[in-house]
Amino acid sequence: MLKIGEAEVRAAARVIRSGKLFRYGDGSGGGESECAKLERELAKKMGVEYALVVTSGTAALICAMAGLGIGPGDEVIVPGYTFMASALAPLAVGAIPVIAEIDESLTLDPKDVEAKISPRTKAIMPVDMIGLPADMRAIMRVARQHRVAVVEDACQADGGWYKGRRLGSIGDIGTYSFNYFKNVTCGEGGALVTNDRRVFERAIIHHDGGAIFRPHSKEIGVPFFAGWNFRMTDILAAIVRVQLRRVDGLLARNRAHKIRLIHALADHPGISFIKHNDLEGDCGLVLGFSFAESKVARSFSDALAAARVSAWLPIDSGRHVYTNWEPVMERRGSYHPALDAYRRRENKGAQMKCTAATCPRTLDTLARTVFLDIRHEWKSRDLDTVIRACRRAADAVAG
Repeated sequence: MLKIGEAEVRAAARVIRSGKLFRYGDGSGGGESECAKLERELAKKMGVEYALVVTSGTAALICAMAGLGIGPGDEVIVPGYTFMASALAPLAVGAIPVIAEIDESLTLDPKDVEAKISPRTKAIMPVDMIGLPADMRAIMRVARQHRVAVVEDACQADGGWYKGRRLGSIGDIGTYSFNYFKNVTCGEGGALVTNDRRVFERAIIHHDGGAIFRPHSKEIGVPFFAGWNFRMTDILAAIVRVQLRRVDGLLARNRAHKIRLIHALADHPGISFIKHNDLEGDCGLVLGFSFAESKVARSFSDALAAARVSAWLPIDSGRHVYTNWEPVMERRGSYHPALDAYRRRENKGAQMKCTAATCPRTLDTLARTVFLDIRHEWKSRDLDTVIRACRRAADAVAG
């Protein structure tokens, strides 16, 4: 998580003093908006043709669904370990989220994805949890083989990489979050990126119910439909522009810290790490330890806590574990029955049943994993302290 500094304050103040807070200005002209500048800069940074900024990561996911034409009768495969918004986005457009297992990397398991693909599957949604890149090479292979789209949820991995490409730029459409707890933050915000012009135009329309009245309306080739209002303000965009410029440097420090920790701890017989799909592209937000039993993982985490080292078990992060997604588990897709994807006739026969037994390997993996939080501001002495604490904790649980 990045901190807000004086540069962000100055950027926000500049917009406030201009009096032009709305991305489309006040009708008097006056140059490119902060939102438009951010979209241009984001597209360039991520190596894609198009970018659209919105009000949240959830809004970005919903607009991604609309951009791909996903709706009633469709299924979207999502991992059992992610923020609930990944599953709520398909429901928002009338589709059914199908929950799939994670593997030892704590990201979507390509093998279980393939097992859960059905004739209704319209998209696969890999999630780069806590800055950990998903196995995008395998997921894209499955997607192309079955001719389904990939919606890359990089909302927890702003600025990360996979095999030389930015996370979010690999699938048919990618999404980011600028929530307070993310690598890039303006308090709340989001974005989507794509190389598909038609997908982009549909997302524009869905994110702005007034799209037909905007200056760019003549450039849109798809028919206009009723959209919502997920427009970002210029104040938030100005803050994100500042954060976007420095995120690479901060993540590089995190990544370097993580690699040093791994090298320093790799020779300990009681320490094993989670699988990494691309350690060089990893955001370096956490270091994941894997244990054979959940009780050993719990003891290791407790020992680190006693040493004042921030560590936790992902099974405890309730809102990120599928068994705690009440609207999904109890199949309540909307406030109104006629809008509820679970009750729509088009979805009859879809894979909508979800119980604690749906993804047992996910629950087991989450209970056997310990995440250690990594801070970009750490100095060498801080890393030495953490290394000693990890070794002592591993000795304690082994003894």
